[in-house]
Amino acid sequence: MRLGLFTPIFNGLSLDALLAELKKYPQIEALEIGSGGWPGSSHLDLEGMLASKEAARAFRSKLEDAGLTISALSCHGNPVHPKREIAGRDDELLRKTVRLAEQIHVPVVVTFSGCPGGSAQDVTPNWITAAWPPEFSEALAWQWEERLIPYWKGAAQFAKDAGVKVALEAHPGFCVYNPETVLKLRAAVGSSVGINLDPSHLWWQGIDIPAAIGALGEAIFHFHAKDVAINAAMRDVNGVLDTKSYREMAKRSWLFRSVGWGHGELEWKRIASALRLAGYDYVMSIEHEDALASTQEGLSSAIGMLSRVLLKEPPVEAWWA
Repeated sequence: MRLGLFTPIFNGLSLDALLAELKKYPQIEALEIGSGGWPGSSHLDLEGMLASKEAARAFRSKLEDAGLTISALSCHGNPVHPKREIAGRDDELLRKTVRLAEQIHVPVVVTFSGCPGGSAQDVTPNWITAAWPPEFSEALAWQWEERLIPYWKGAAQFAKDAGVKVALEAHPGFCVYNPETVLKLRAAVGSSVGINLDPSHLWWQGIDIPAAIGALGEAIFHFHAKDVAINAAMRDVNGVLDTKSYREMAKRSWLFRSVGWGHGELEWKRIASALRLAGYDYVMSIEHEDALASTQEGLSSAIGMLSRVLLKEPPVEAWWA
């Protein structure tokens, strides 16, 4: 496995400035780059590169000259949003990103599954987390049968035809938020859809990450290295579903943290081992969303721990094999 970086933490820098900054972090070998949507597109001109093969080649060559590859293009959005104009915008972004990934030979596009409303009349997404009252179960069935599966059947085929895999970031608030929902959608729409596994979105739900990795297996297309710290005093009183602002850090049940500031090295070693057992040998893409650490502090901390966790060379074959 290789270390990568999800670049929105440097959205204030141009591409050239980003590449200069990354010389401070020689352990980073791959970049996950936003093409629009929530990650933004500070380092990539999606429209320009789609319009000009020369511009696309120049972009990739610039990264290669810096000793970097592209692990994924990311376009997090909600392509099944109940407002058609938002759904259409995010679907168009996804399809353009897939086309660019095909053009510049990037194997993975990362996004969200999205979340529709609870009925055809809704204008606001409705994340359903309980089976009762009965209208909740009815609305959930409608979401999957009438919106999610039909949309992703078409989008999955589009990606498959382009030779690109779509890695859905399992994230609470969207219909795909845990391993079960990833595998449910994948079974319905095809194997070109899998997961961008971000432990930080699963830990606070009470999920054991190595167990989740074992269940997901070949459905793991990409991996975000991000941590979570649980505030036990708040969790023990209020549970883990927490709608307070991320600015109210001391009052929340959990906070996103840099790798190593929520879970220790042994836990990250368990994760790396589980990934190898599952056949994942790609990139751990560091995502910095730690309000308690500066960019330099959080990134350096994550690189330090993950460099110890990941084996640089493949394991030596055992004498009994």
